[in-house]
Amino acid sequence: MSEEKVKSKDELVPIFFMGKCYEVPSSLTIQKALEYAGYQLVRGCGCRGGICGACGTVFRYPDSYKIEVGLACQTVVQPNMYIAQLPFFPGNKATYNIADLEPNGSVFTALYPELYKCIGCGTCTRSCPMDIDVLGYMSKAIRGDIEGVAKGSFDCVMCGLCSGRCPAEEVQFYIAILARRLYALHMQPRSAHLKRAINSAEEGQWTEGIAKLKAMNLDTLKKVYSEREMEPHMGPEDWIPGDTNYVNVD
Repeated sequence: MSEEKVKSKDELVPIFFMGKCYEVPSSLTIQKALEYAGYQLVRGCGCRGGICGACGTVFRYPDSYKIEVGLACQTVVQPNMYIAQLPFFPGNKATYNIADLEPNGSVFTALYPELYKCIGCGTCTRSCPMDIDVLGYMSKAIRGDIEGVAKGSFDCVMCGLCSGRCPAEEVQFYIAILARRLYALHMQPRSAHLKRAINSAEEGQWTEGIAKLKAMNLDTLKKVYSEREMEPHMGPEDWIPGDTNYVNVD
């Protein structure tokens, strides 16, 4: 969209980035506003859909003592906001081999003893752009509840904003990913159909089909992809494709 069209549609508001003022359309997110201002984003932009957590942002509104946080791809600009980007948060990440860890609650305190510094203030929860009850799953980590932490932090995008605001300087997001890894490796029930699919691959059931795909030129491959049979969005749970040559249906 040209600058003229944007100006005719949206009110321009001032924002400050890296100490410089820019006039940007009021309807844009911080990320799009920075691009509108002329920045080429090559770091800290990621998925642009609120999923990857790469665009953690700190900002302050005028005449407010509060530091605000959010994702640049989700937060809409406000007049005179002061903005600073956090492409990643330098949390204290423990080093471990997940296969060597026992699935018990003591692993949290062994790797992240600062867990017990939590004062229950809830700043982590208020800072989360995904509206996760961070304090809730941290309370479960203190009790050694691996499953509770894993499920409670399922929507965490690892932006680290919770840790950046924590007065106890904990790394909630690293504790969350540790719990999810432990739960997936040791506690999550194994999928029977996934095991069958792995066995089929190891037995060479898909070798011929993969070879055909690799032999296609780009145009043919695009055609096959665009014409593939897709599972209905609201289809029945027992749906199977018409061509079952390349799927396990038992």
